[in-house]
Amino acid sequence: SASMSSHCRSCPSAGPSASVFANYIARDTQRLGATIDVEHSHVKFLGNLVLNLWDCGGQEAFMENYLESQKDHIFSNVAVLIYVFDVVSKDSARDLEYFAGIKRAIVANSNSARVFCLVHKMDLVQEENRETTFLAKEAELRQAAEPLDITCFRTSIWDETLYKAWSAIVYSLIPNVNTLEHNLSSFAKITDADEVVLFERATFLVISSATQRAHHDIHRHEKISNIIKQFKLSCTKAVSSFQSMEVLNSNFTAFIDTFTSNTYVMVIMSDKSIQSAATRMNIAAARKHFERFIQESSCGMSSVL
Repeated sequence: SASMSSHCRSCPSAGPSASVFANYIARDTQRLGATIDVEHSHVKFLGNLVLNLWDCGGQEAFMENYLESQKDHIFSNVAVLIYVFDVVSKDSARDLEYFAGIKRAIVANSNSARVFCLVHKMDLVQEENRETTFLAKEAELRQAAEPLDITCFRTSIWDETLYKAWSAIVYSLIPNVNTLEHNLSSFAKITDADEVVLFERATFLVISSATQRAHHDIHRHEKISNIIKQFKLSCTKAVSSFQSMEVLNSNFTAFIDTFTSNTYVMVIMSDKSIQSAATRMNIAAARKHFERFIQESSCGMSSVL
């Protein structure tokens, strides 16, 4: 696999990254202070993949300095750019100006990079206006991004949309993802599972899934990500660590367990004739195979930014 780099420019609030990659739930991000400099941090996940986070929100002088004096360094060998827009920004013209500058730097230094735009704080838009507001912003960003092709997501820290967006971005970074999905599908068929979902261990973002029985809730994975992330944080506050859980009701049994060194797995079973012990044994038996496959897939994935 080719060496990979990811570059994220986040909006003034630290919420978009903190609520996913750091140990914060949505309400906790309100206690974070405003950005007073260009804040750079990096997050390691999926073993060898490093995501660089640059928070330049509201720092006009620093943004101009970075765009002019350091753009060749910052934007060289970038595999993915994630740009966060505040949908209720008081100066959208300036935001677009900065975006245009970064677009030019990406075209000049990493013209094969994939570009994702998060239209953030959608919860501050009246619900009946959210669709039209997002579509208008998306059209504006697509025009500003030409000749780059971009993917836009509407996001908020208060619902599952942020996890859905980051899961899609992480999914795009995984090499051999089709082979991974094939392996998950085989595992689901062998175990007669309704669904098998693979989560990244540190962030609980959805990496991949295999579904044998359709479900009406298309956002269920992101909701589960959010719920389990909050439960993990509760465990941490209680000086405990989350390893596994089994949830049983009249319709199904859900198993969530550590899987490989970088993942958790969720297995949904509705066949009551299959004993829980058998499912747990199947999960244990599959660990070695998936550990080897995921390590081979992520080999060489690293940040060069």
